[in-house]
Amino acid sequence: LPPDRQTVTWAGSAFAEEKIRPAAHDADAACETPAELLAEAAELGVNMLGVPEELGGVMHEQAAVTSVLIGEALAHGDMGIAYAALAPGAVATAIGHWGSAEQEATYLPAFAGEDVPAAALAILEPRPLFDPLKLETKARRDGDGWVLDGAKSLLARAKECELFVIAAEAERIGPALFVVESGAKGLSVEAEPAMGLRPAATGRLLIEGVRLPASALLGEDEAKPEDYVDCVNRSRVAWCGLAVGAAQAVLDYVIPYVNDRQAFDEPISNRQGVAFAVSDIGIESDGMRLAAYRAASRADRGEEFAREAAIARRLCAAKGMRIGSEGVQLLGGHGFVKEHPVERWYRDLRAAGVMEGGLLA
Repeated sequence: LPPDRQTVTWAGSAFAEEKIRPAAHDADAACETPAELLAEAAELGVNMLGVPEELGGVMHEQAAVTSVLIGEALAHGDMGIAYAALAPGAVATAIGHWGSAEQEATYLPAFAGEDVPAAALAILEPRPLFDPLKLETKARRDGDGWVLDGAKSLLARAKECELFVIAAEAERIGPALFVVESGAKGLSVEAEPAMGLRPAATGRLLIEGVRLPASALLGEDEAKPEDYVDCVNRSRVAWCGLAVGAAQAVLDYVIPYVNDRQAFDEPISNRQGVAFAVSDIGIESDGMRLAAYRAASRADRGEEFAREAAIARRLCAAKGMRIGSEGVQLLGGHGFVKEHPVERWYRDLRAAGVMEGGLLA
């Protein structure tokens, strides 16, 4: 990695350990990440990876692996806080990857400044068995512009957002992305608290007859459905990074617990049932990590990575949920109470199989 990105990754690990982890319990209870914590995360530069150097950022090459590493580092502190901190960077990355020169110049400098705007990538819709390639949010042509209708779900810090990148089925184009400012008439936000990721203050975005100029289409005349598919795959890989970080947190917590916890005058880790369960967590978390890294590295090399992204997502969804459950089980009654963080990690890890947007690698 280039030195500047190494610095961001290493700083992210220290930040997660020293600042995020101690704040996670209260942030979960309050369903909000403290503003000062978000400001400190922004100072690390986590939101400028998608911003080209000429606009003040660091995107001088593909950065999927770096984004996954940063997500993993922050989620080791707390997955919900990581989602809240990284969501603006997803918007910057989407505009940096697929936006026109005019869109980049208009929106990206703010993400490289000191006051990073709250922003959200809006793909997921509030319906069961959501398929990101079959969007119910529609964009129809209206003269030279567009009119959007639909709804988006589980957006980080939705009520604070100043900017959205919204996925919609665009007339005569197919699935596409639109840059929409929060003040657009017809946009409204309502709270949508979930069982996990609670510090991200998730909300639902309602889109009712929102009129947009032609310039709102990301990429404008160059917009292609393939770009949207790439966006979905990159988002899935980014969520895998967060799941890996949370899974590692579970492993790092249960190992000293089972070694210290005594039953029948010996550590419970002496029991095969406990030792094998901990071993499985280590094996599966490494498998999740390698699958996420492989998908991200192929994306960085410009190779086809849809298959690898699908494998990583499936692995992280299934094994992440199991790791969370095993973490609770290994602590017994302690796993059920909020005095220990494993119940929170269990709730957060279930998001890996649900979320389809909000982050980009």
